[in-house]
Amino acid sequence: MPKLVHATPKYRLHRPSGQAVVTLNGRDFYLGPWRSTASRAEYDRLIGEWLANGRRLPIASCDLTIVELVSRYWDVARTYYVKHGRPTAEQAGIRVALRCLREGYSDTLACDFGPRSLVAIQVRLVAAGHCRKYVNESVARIKRCFKWAVRSELVPVTVYQALLTVSGLAEGKTSAIDHPPIGPVPREVFEATLPHMPRCLADLLRLQLHCAMRPGEVCALRPADLDISGDIWIYVPREHKMEHTGRQRRILIGPRGQNVLRPYLLRAPEEHCFLTPRAHRPYTTNSLHHALHRACDKAFPAPDGLGEHERSIWRDEHRWHPNQLRHAAATEIRQKFGLEGAQVALGHASADVSQIYAERDLGLAARIMREVG
Repeated sequence: MPKLVHATPKYRLHRPSGQAVVTLNGRDFYLGPWRSTASRAEYDRLIGEWLANGRRLPIASCDLTIVELVSRYWDVARTYYVKHGRPTAEQAGIRVALRCLREGYSDTLACDFGPRSLVAIQVRLVAAGHCRKYVNESVARIKRCFKWAVRSELVPVTVYQALLTVSGLAEGKTSAIDHPPIGPVPREVFEATLPHMPRCLADLLRLQLHCAMRPGEVCALRPADLDISGDIWIYVPREHKMEHTGRQRRILIGPRGQNVLRPYLLRAPEEHCFLTPRAHRPYTTNSLHHALHRACDKAFPAPDGLGEHERSIWRDEHRWHPNQLRHAAATEIRQKFGLEGAQVALGHASADVSQIYAERDLGLAARIMREVG
């Protein structure tokens, strides 16, 4: 008979003693006289704590090792950091950070992991050539793991408080590299790249530029997501970067964007507008990224005679990224309409903006798109 691994352990009678008993993870807990109010209350308490702890008995904080802590936190992270049934990018970042924590400290007791150990991980990441932002994000994720452990009563609060004394790497105060901020792609570079890609991909990028969309938003566009009843079309993405704040994202599409998009509205309502030319699958941020790089390599071929290393440097210097189109659109809008115009057109308002401000922002964004979209 199969083992009922998801069943709740039963409140049972222990006949020799006359007490109530429950068995958790192979260990018997005696609750008091059978069917007494006190024994029922003790049963409810034990079961509640056992379920909250992932169907496991609590481990004394002095006995928990780093490898056990990592395993427990990962069980939580891989179910929490999920969006629309898919793991988020944060989940991948946590996996890498936990690997850094586990390496060299797997048998260390969690209560013995202190600031010097965390600084050692920080130094190791810098020595491996990672950029300052990557190092700081990894260290912050390790701190978050211990914060969860404190909340779950797996380690004393003093352990987490001590780790908070480890500051992030400051700009200009470390040997870790700093990547330059992403800037807008020059218009002439954008135009020179378009002839070297399929028309569907070129139209996708044109629409992204006209409407200042994020790459994921333009890839996910379907006819069903559009309201084309007015002179300015409204695109409401099914998912977007800030949806966890409870704010709806509305992207306005003006005349220029409409001219680009109109031929792709002949697809079925639930079908994506922009499909890859061979597999006829929706573009994703990854496939968009790689397809654009292939076009850049064709548009700006490396000179003959370069070695492999020099050729790689040439390619990196002559490739641009889909996010740079959003930056280019933001720069143009801000020049014409000021900072407020850029904020509302790109959807940068905070989540707690009142309804009256939301209506004002939508009106301003519509006026902007009538001219530039």
